[in-house]
Amino acid sequence: VAKDVNIFFDELEGVNSPSKDDDSLLHHGNLTSTSDDASRLEVVGEEVPDKNKANGLYFRDGKCRIDYILVYRKSNPQTEKREVFERNIRAEGLQMEKESSLTNSDIIFVKLHAPWEVLGKYAELMNVRMPFRRKIYYLHRRYKFMNRIEKQISRFRGWLPRKPMKLDKETLPDLEENDCYTAPFSQQRIHHFIIHNKDTFFNNATRSRIVHHILQRVKYEEGKNKIGLNRLLSNGSYEAAFPLHEGSYRSKNSIRTHGAENHRHLLYECWASWGVWYKYQPLDLVRRYFGEKIGLYFAWLGWYTGMLFPAAFIGLFVFLYGVTTLNHCQVSKEVCQATDIIMCPICDKYCPFMRLSDSCVYAKVTHLFDNGATVFFAVFMAVWATVFLEFWKRRRAVIAYDWDLIDWEEEEEEIRPQFEAKYSKKERMNPISGKPEPYQAFADKCSRLIVSASGIFFMICVVIAAVFGIVIYRVVTVSTFAAFKWALIRNNSQVATTGTAVCINFCIIMLLNVLYEKVALFLTNLEQPRTESEWENSFTLKMFLFQFVNLNSSTFYIAFFLGRFTGHPGAYLRLINRWRLEECHPSGCLIDLCMQMGIIMVLKQTWNNFMELGYPLIQNWWTRRKLRQEYGTQRKTSFPQWEKDYNLQPMNAYGLFDEYLEMILQFGFTTIFVAAFPLAPLLALLNNIIEIRLDAYKFVTQWRRPLASRAKDIGIWYGILEGIGILSVITNAFVIAVTSDFIPRLVYAYKYGPCAGQGEAGQKCMVGYVNASLSVFLVSDFENRSEPTSNGSEFSGSPLKYCRYRDYRDPPHSPVPYGYTLQFWHVLAARLAFIIVFEHLVFCIKHLISYLIPDLPKDLRDRMRREKYLIQEMMYEAELERLQKERKERKKNGKSYHNEWP
Repeated sequence: VAKDVNIFFDELEGVNSPSKDDDSLLHHGNLTSTSDDASRLEVVGEEVPDKNKANGLYFRDGKCRIDYILVYRKSNPQTEKREVFERNIRAEGLQMEKESSLTNSDIIFVKLHAPWEVLGKYAELMNVRMPFRRKIYYLHRRYKFMNRIEKQISRFRGWLPRKPMKLDKETLPDLEENDCYTAPFSQQRIHHFIIHNKDTFFNNATRSRIVHHILQRVKYEEGKNKIGLNRLLSNGSYEAAFPLHEGSYRSKNSIRTHGAENHRHLLYECWASWGVWYKYQPLDLVRRYFGEKIGLYFAWLGWYTGMLFPAAFIGLFVFLYGVTTLNHCQVSKEVCQATDIIMCPICDKYCPFMRLSDSCVYAKVTHLFDNGATVFFAVFMAVWATVFLEFWKRRRAVIAYDWDLIDWEEEEEEIRPQFEAKYSKKERMNPISGKPEPYQAFADKCSRLIVSASGIFFMICVVIAAVFGIVIYRVVTVSTFAAFKWALIRNNSQVATTGTAVCINFCIIMLLNVLYEKVALFLTNLEQPRTESEWENSFTLKMFLFQFVNLNSSTFYIAFFLGRFTGHPGAYLRLINRWRLEECHPSGCLIDLCMQMGIIMVLKQTWNNFMELGYPLIQNWWTRRKLRQEYGTQRKTSFPQWEKDYNLQPMNAYGLFDEYLEMILQFGFTTIFVAAFPLAPLLALLNNIIEIRLDAYKFVTQWRRPLASRAKDIGIWYGILEGIGILSVITNAFVIAVTSDFIPRLVYAYKYGPCAGQGEAGQKCMVGYVNASLSVFLVSDFENRSEPTSNGSEFSGSPLKYCRYRDYRDPPHSPVPYGYTLQFWHVLAARLAFIIVFEHLVFCIKHLISYLIPDLPKDLRDRMRREKYLIQEMMYEAELERLQKERKERKKNGKSYHNEWP
């Protein structure tokens, strides 16, 4: 509920403030007050605190704290709108002072302060919850036996070393709101709340949020929709608007001996400093300084990082299991000893014949990732993704309870100015507010959505075209590298092709991401969403879809298409009847998939970390350098806080979008193809440990202080995470069944190997597997354009008659030359059966876990019920106490009164 204040120019002549922005009165370092005398704090006969004056956080009087800063340029032509807006601000009770910039006389800072009366009024309208009674901690009744056990456990813990990850309680301030019951603020029941000092009762983040709420509802021009600070920022009337940081984040004195100078300094020392990378995050302090929305992001990021520990440990165990069993692997032994098996060339003409033993190293590397523990790890990661999401629900519920977000509901959002401008002619009644508002016809909305969907489809086709280009590059360069002068590249032509293709693919990904952002912005604006949250959700979905397809399309190609549709020697399938499709290495395609994931993941995370921190650092360093050259080091340190904050980088226009998107894409990499790259969770864990401190450092030191916004959860990102969890089950099933050799080995062990029919599948049962998985080709059956330049005489002294290739086909002299064998159909049936069984089993486990884990912990549910009961009792007792006091006072004064309750 907000009152629209519409004050015309002729009604404001008597207001005790300049009728225009008289910037000639402003001088460098001269504070010019434009606040009303009636609402000013009068400081008569008192000495103004010099410290408050010097730190740049207060008005000229040293008493009124700056709650918000507006910045504009005198040369800006939008003077009239700004005048009306500032007059209406003062009419709402806010106090205002102006000062010109020390570095640029064209820049004017408008400092706003909300007095106690304004804060109380709007805190009640906004249902801001404030502390009113200390919490009474309730313990359940326990049996004596359980109490004794707990005492013994606590005594044993006393002997153990102190947990190094916990923060020092002496360093953190006593956050009163976390130890008190809270209730919506009410001026009528103000005596119920714990108010030690009216100046500090509302913390700085709450004060800034209240002032921002007022600024969003103040008119700047005649008209129904000419209202709010956001519109003035979008039309250029104001250049910037932000709350102030609480002083410097550095101090000459140690925090351990002298304590923290302010909350920003405390956050830097306990959270953003690299020396505390192993400690828990002070989430309550983050929430108090930056608000619930940013606090929830860091709570989610910390929870995700913590849950990565078991996944990283199991993935490392799978890798180490492959290392320890490498010398006992029968398949890699046979590959390394197969000096008499000659493989057919992997490309046309220039690729030579090669011994199978030449791929010994690749066979061993493949075993590191594709071994007996891989299937277990894939099942584990699918279950892990579900457990992570389910336990995050519980963690979010606890955080929502501790931060008073359980009963909080978002306010009715304002309509976007672009939506109003487009559909101002058509109106209908809002069912919630009961006021007329612009309306978008259903046919218009559908047509816009169809055009937007077509644009999305077109951009996905652009991604597929880029992947097609990479495929052509791989096909062409494998022959080029095979004829290369350097023996190192010539002998490893396929690895060189894969490595260079991945690097080129990464560059294309980064270039297309820039294009996708512009296209997503255009399509979202084309849809004309009604509110900011609708716009944000639509933009988020498009950007995630674009970047996910862009990042993973080439990985999908390598995992499921590379080497699957190449044909066989003598009858190769060709691209545009010209280029022979690329084949897998004799050791399989898994090594290509591992290289793709490893290189993309490392390069992407390195680039993101540089852009997140390196770019703002360079920009801020350049700004400081210019100021140092113009004004010197001493003058720069004496700049007021608003000047320092204005020179910092603003938070990006999309808020936390980039931070969430980076982590969600990483979550996809960690889960979708984890069966091919078990070290992905470990790389993600190492990156996230750095990411938390990078983001913290960025928020505390490099960015202006963002507005403290409230939120109940992580929004649309949770649904995206659930979708990735479902997709990961399907992709991992196909990776194990199609990409790896797990199923062919299993079929051979049980059906064709030495242990056939015995129900065993050990290493001794794999004897002869390599020979059974290779087919025979008659060299004279080569096509003219595929025939290699060498005849293979270097192997046996005479031209080769036969070579081998990976497939299950009949020999050339059989009744049906090169037809599929029975073993091929057995392997195909086993693969399809495995996919079906794996998916159904894992989905059943996921749904069972989701059912068994409640969203709300039982102890939290009991605490909420008890708190509700205690709050009702306390409010009743406080009201009863007040009425009894009034009754006694009336008796003392001898006043008559009616027989009233109680």
